[in-house]
Amino acid sequence: MGTELCERMLSDLEKAKRPVLTATKCSLDNSQYSPKVGYLTPGNKKVSSELNVSSVKKMSRAIFMLEILLRNVEIANINTKRELYYVAKGLVKHETKLRPLDFQDQDESDSVIDFICEMMEAYREELNCVADDRGGQTYSKQLVVVETELDGTQSTIDLSTLGTAPYQPKNRPQNLTLRAKEKIDFCLIIESQGTANTLVANGFTKRHNSILIGAQGVPSNAVRAWVKRIQEQLRVPLFFFGDLDAYTMQNIYRTLRAGSAASLIRNSDFCAPEVKFLGVLPEDIAKYDLVDYPVKESDLQEARALKKARDALSNDPFFKDKRNKELRGILDWLVKNKRRCEQQSFISVDPRDPQMMEKIIIDKIKNGNYID
Repeated sequence: MGTELCERMLSDLEKAKRPVLTATKCSLDNSQYSPKVGYLTPGNKKVSSELNVSSVKKMSRAIFMLEILLRNVEIANINTKRELYYVAKGLVKHETKLRPLDFQDQDESDSVIDFICEMMEAYREELNCVADDRGGQTYSKQLVVVETELDGTQSTIDLSTLGTAPYQPKNRPQNLTLRAKEKIDFCLIIESQGTANTLVANGFTKRHNSILIGAQGVPSNAVRAWVKRIQEQLRVPLFFFGDLDAYTMQNIYRTLRAGSAASLIRNSDFCAPEVKFLGVLPEDIAKYDLVDYPVKESDLQEARALKKARDALSNDPFFKDKRNKELRGILDWLVKNKRRCEQQSFISVDPRDPQMMEKIIIDKIKNGNYID
């Protein structure tokens, strides 16, 4: 498609026509949600850039970066966004004629890469551009992973041989094939990598046939695609365990389950619609006498999260859908009550019992104390 795009632009220029680049608009106002699909999909809105005085820099940058990406695909080379920024920066500094295209910072080159992907409706990974590995550290005594590298080489990783060390999926989880040595009862995705590590250190994966994943905050593309891989290949129940706050509900859980507005063209492979919200739930505060505390709107970060929560209740198609009324109820509760409760509050239920959090998590799963 990249070659066709370039040939079309060249043909337009030879005919003295102004080339036009058109891309899918990736934003919340162009997002649609259907519970049958399970994730955010793009609407019909497009953004276009026609060659003129004001757009010549944007269009030239897109062509410049597209050439680098297509060359990478041709020679099977892989770069991160950060590396592409420096590759482009080096070429611009070296070639005087390219200097008008110079990027002031990585955000500028990142936005050009995103525009190219939205224009071609291709995943960044399909253009051999990957993000730095972040999050997704995975622990299990039953899971075996087979990785197929670009040259066809296969490697088999038995996670039970890693002790308490995690397996971290790379940024191409699509190259991974999974199998279970014995029945796996559930997969638990935990917002905090530190909490996941603590549970493993205290023996969680020895006592339960499970997969334990540390999301490390907002799930990266690799984490989202990895969980989707588990959903599709192992068909085990998936649970998300995180804080009770507006940021977790909108930015972490919704992104893991239904994708994001910024990734509309890739959500089908980069989210896991079957992930259930295990908590912390509002009713857990009274049930387990958890330590919660007020949200202060004088704190800019907290105020921003509350504002986004109000916007989500009004405009986010995921939270507006009646299928997700219980999740909407939690977000509404957070906005009205202005309280929050950390996942680590379960530790304080009995500080002398290192397995207390584990016991509550298992109790919640067994008793269906979660939101489907």
